[in-house]
Amino acid sequence: MSLVRTGIERVVHDPGLLGGGRIGLVTNPTGVLPDLTPGVTALLSAGVPVTALFSPEHGVRGAAQDGHGEAAGTDPATGLPVLDTYGAGSAALDELVEAAKVDTLVFDIADIGTRFYTYVWTMYDLMASAARLGVRFAVLDRPNPLGGTVAEGPLLDPAFASFVGRAAIPLRHGLTAGELARHVNRSIGADLLVVAAEGWRRDMPHAATGLPWVMPSANMPTPDTALVYPGTGLFEGTNLSEGRGTTRPFELVGAPYLDERFAAGLNALELPGVRFRDAWFTPAFRKHAGVAVRGVQLHVHDAGAFRPVLTGVAMLHLARSLHPEEFAWRRGDAGPGEETGQGEGNAGPAGDGAGPAGENARPYFTDLLWGSDSLRRVLDAGDDPRGLCPPPCHPEVWTGGDPLLYP
Repeated sequence: MSLVRTGIERVVHDPGLLGGGRIGLVTNPTGVLPDLTPGVTALLSAGVPVTALFSPEHGVRGAAQDGHGEAAGTDPATGLPVLDTYGAGSAALDELVEAAKVDTLVFDIADIGTRFYTYVWTMYDLMASAARLGVRFAVLDRPNPLGGTVAEGPLLDPAFASFVGRAAIPLRHGLTAGELARHVNRSIGADLLVVAAEGWRRDMPHAATGLPWVMPSANMPTPDTALVYPGTGLFEGTNLSEGRGTTRPFELVGAPYLDERFAAGLNALELPGVRFRDAWFTPAFRKHAGVAVRGVQLHVHDAGAFRPVLTGVAMLHLARSLHPEEFAWRRGDAGPGEETGQGEGNAGPAGDGAGPAGENARPYFTDLLWGSDSLRRVLDAGDDPRGLCPPPCHPEVWTGGDPLLYP
């Protein structure tokens, strides 16, 4: 039995919370009730007039890999039209929302608390569209699986805004989707409603909620993945494998050129809450597909003490220091569909900002993930980047406290 009552549960029991009118539901497989009933099914059964489904990256059904959406069509379970938002710029989103003829856009997707995970930026873009069109926007809130007491990592530099970060928030932000909506709405100005979850406290990680874990995307299989992702997700911007194509994405990191010094050196750092196992693996797809690579598996033994962002930059520094000739940065993508990743993160829709590119058309993807070029420049200079990580803080510090909904 769940200890937390999610926003969608509250609406199913009291449809009047949404205020009536035609509903466009922004959702994916995570939008379920605790008994795993799909949210759209439950809403329709409760008499909520859902008239269209809006699809994020990976699709309404979650079948697409990173960097891809799901083709527009008809949902076979409900007969509702499915409108694909992934890759759509501002004008195209406005056209989708107008064509749907909805009175309220309702967002019900589980986030994982990391800035470069793209679902909250789908929310952001649709909030902006709703504000332009005079459509109400509602968030059916869910807990942050990492808890809500710790924010970690730097704020995004607006010059590096992209679909893996639209607004100046920390890399691990410590908010729920509803709280983040309240924060960014200061600049968007949408007619916003957040249906808060009941029973959640900021000190509750996912395991304490009693809620089922539904994979939010193909390479986010477990809460363990979500815990390490704010740090090891940064390896998407390098030529090291971040474990895609294995059963432990983002917990495994490696490359053909790494050797036994990587695990030994990381353990010698005594980073809080984590140990590293020397590991070999062969990715089935993406970087180094079909090639046996060596690296490490992260084993988090104290989730409360573990600092994923600090861990990630320390791992990058050691890999860069041990193998300066082989280590390489990867250029990012200004639009969906290339291997550079996504949500598990891609730079996102073309024309909506992808950060400075210098003399090249494509920015370094690490700069977009980190939110500035400071990490790459420090590492290339041979310096220790851990000084770029500000001390972890409570989310009320960087938000000012006003957007927070939970004790």
